[in-house]
Amino acid sequence: MTLCMCKNRVLWFRPRMAALRRLGQCPSTGILISQLHTSSRASAKQHYKMLVLGGGSGGITMSARMKRMMGAENVAVVEPSEMHYYQPIWTLVGAGAKTVASSGRPTASVMPSGVKWVKSKVQEINPDTNTVRTDDGTEISYEYLIVGLGLQLHYEKIKGLPEGFEHPKIGSNYSVQTVEKTWKALQNFKEGNAVFTFPNSPVKCPGAPQKIMYLSDAFLRKTGKREKAKVIYNTSLPVLFGVKKYADSLWDVVKRRDLQVNLRQNLIEVRADKQEAVFENLDKPGETKVIKYEMLHVAPPMGPHLVIKGSPLADEAGWLDLNKETLQHNKYPNVFGIGDCSNLPTPKTAAAVAAQSAILNRTISKVLKNEKPDKKYDGYTSCPLVTSYNTVILAEFDYNLQPLETFPINQAKERRLMYHLKADVMPHLYWHGLLRGLWGGPGPYRKVFHLGMK
Repeated sequence: MTLCMCKNRVLWFRPRMAALRRLGQCPSTGILISQLHTSSRASAKQHYKMLVLGGGSGGITMSARMKRMMGAENVAVVEPSEMHYYQPIWTLVGAGAKTVASSGRPTASVMPSGVKWVKSKVQEINPDTNTVRTDDGTEISYEYLIVGLGLQLHYEKIKGLPEGFEHPKIGSNYSVQTVEKTWKALQNFKEGNAVFTFPNSPVKCPGAPQKIMYLSDAFLRKTGKREKAKVIYNTSLPVLFGVKKYADSLWDVVKRRDLQVNLRQNLIEVRADKQEAVFENLDKPGETKVIKYEMLHVAPPMGPHLVIKGSPLADEAGWLDLNKETLQHNKYPNVFGIGDCSNLPTPKTAAAVAAQSAILNRTISKVLKNEKPDKKYDGYTSCPLVTSYNTVILAEFDYNLQPLETFPINQAKERRLMYHLKADVMPHLYWHGLLRGLWGGPGPYRKVFHLGMK
C-alpha cells in the first residue's frame, strides 16, 4: 500500500487546485535528517538491476527484501515524499485515540540503508524499453521492476470538495491533512446528524468508513450526546460488509446501538456552507436526497495511479495488471507489483501487502533463477473492524471471501484482545518488522499468534 506522505498541518484557505495537489498527490515536506542510504536528484541516466516505484508499505518492504536478495547497490526506490505514514492507525487518530505524529516517520528512517533513494515523482513508465522517467527529467533503466505506487484519492469527484474542508464539521480519515478535522468535528458535535459515507469506487481498507462510525457512536455515548444524535452510514454497496460471517456480526452491532445504515447511497455533493450532503440512489438513477449534518466523514472516491493508468502496464480499468497468484505482470515478465495499485481482486489493506510481500519475494527469487514461481497468493487480506475504543472484530479472508482466520476462537465476536492487537501490536510490527522485510507472508497475524504461544 503506497502511503500518501504530506505535512501534518496545512492551511486549507487556499484555491481549489492547491487543495487538490495536497490531497491527491504526495509532495515533499522538506524535512532534512541524516541518512545512511544514498539519495539522488541527478538528471544523468541511471541503471539498476531492481527498480522499485513507490516508498509506501509495499515499496519499502520489497526494497528491504531485494536488498538482501541482490545487494543494496543493485536496488533503487523512486519516492518523492520525505514522510512515511502508517495509515491504518488514522482510524484511531480520527477518533482521538492516537495522534497524527505517532503515525508518521521520516522516509529516510525507513529506507533500507545503502539502497538508492531517487527523490522524484514517477512521470512515465515504458516497459517496452525497460525505462522509467521522473518529473525532473531523469531516465532510469532497469532489469526488473516492482510497482508499488498505491492508488489516488479523488475528493474532487464530489462536488464541493476538497474546498469544503475549509469549513468545520467535516473530515476524512483518508488524508493526513483532514484526519484531525474528523476528530475536531466529533469533539464539537452538539446535536443532529452524524453522517458517514462509503464511495462508489474501489477503496483501500473498505472497513475504515464504518469503523469511524462505530467509534463516533462510542464517543457520543461517553460524552452524553448520543441521545441528541442520529448516526447515519450511507454506503454505495449493497451489503454492510463483503464477508457474511463478519457482516452478520456487524448488523448485530448496528441494531444494538441504533445506527442507521442506508445501502446503495452514494455521496455526490457537499454543501459545506449549509452543512448539507447530497446522495444519489444507485438503484434509482436520478433520485437524490439531501441530508443536513452536524458532522460529516467523507470516504472519497479512489482510482488507479495516473502514471499506471497511462502506461502499457494497466488493465482496461487502469490498474496494474498482475497474475493474481504470483504477482508477476501478465504481459511483462520482468515487472511485478504489490499493494493498492494492482488489480488483484482482494480488498486493499496493509495486511494484504504483508501477505503479498512474501509471495512476491518467492516469485522474484524463482524468476531470477529462470524457474517457475511455485508459491501462490490466495488473496489473504484482513480488516480489524474497530467497533469501539476497546473492541475489534478481526476479519480475515481470501479471494473467495471465505474466512481465513488466525486464532482458535470466533473472530466475528467483538474482543478487547483484538483491539490491543490493532492499536498497539500491529504498529510496532509494521515499523520494526514489515518495513524491514522481516515479517509477512500468508496470514501475517498467524506469526503474532505463534510468537505469543512460545
